[in-house]
Amino acid sequence: MADAFAEGAKEAGHEVKILHVGKMKINGCLGCEYCHTKGEGKRIQKDDMEKIMPAYLESVMIVFASPIYYFDMTAQLAAAIQRVYCIGKPAKAKKADILTSSASPGTNEGAVRAYKNMLAYMGIEDAGVCSLAGEENKSEEKLAEIREFAKGL
Repeated sequence: MADAFAEGAKEAGHEVKILHVGKMKINGCLGCEYCHTKGEGKRIQKDDMEKIMPAYLESVMIVFASPIYYFDMTAQLAAAIQRVYCIGKPAKAKKADILTSSASPGTNEGAVRAYKNMLAYMGIEDAGVCSLAGEENKSEEKLAEIREFAKGL
C-alpha cells in the first residue's frame, strides 16, 4: 500500500521519502520532560528517531502506514508517533493520511481513532484513510485506487 501511495504521489510531482520504522530501533517516550525543560525540543534518547525527525519536521504531508496487529497499528509506529511529543506539532505539516492493512475487515478502528485524535490535537487536516483487509490486500484494483488517490492530493 505504501509503495502504491508513493508511486501515485511521485507521479503527481511530489517528493516522497519512505521511512520503514518497523525496521528501526525506536524506544518509547520516557515521559521525562527533558525535551520540554533542558532539551529545548531535543530528545534525551538517541535512537533511530534521529533519522525520522528531520523528515518529519520538513514534511508538508505525513502518511502513516501500518499493518494492523491485534486491532491497532504496530508498536514501532505508535512509538515513533508518541516520540513527536518533544515538538508538539511538525511546523510544516498541513495534511496527513493513514494506510492500514489487515487480514480481517473491521480491525483498523483503534489505529484510525488514534490517528484522528492526534491530527485534531495537532491541527493537521485529515486527507483520508485508506484501509485494505483480507483479499483486498492482493487486489491490483485496490492498489490502483490508492495510486489515484495519492495523485489527487
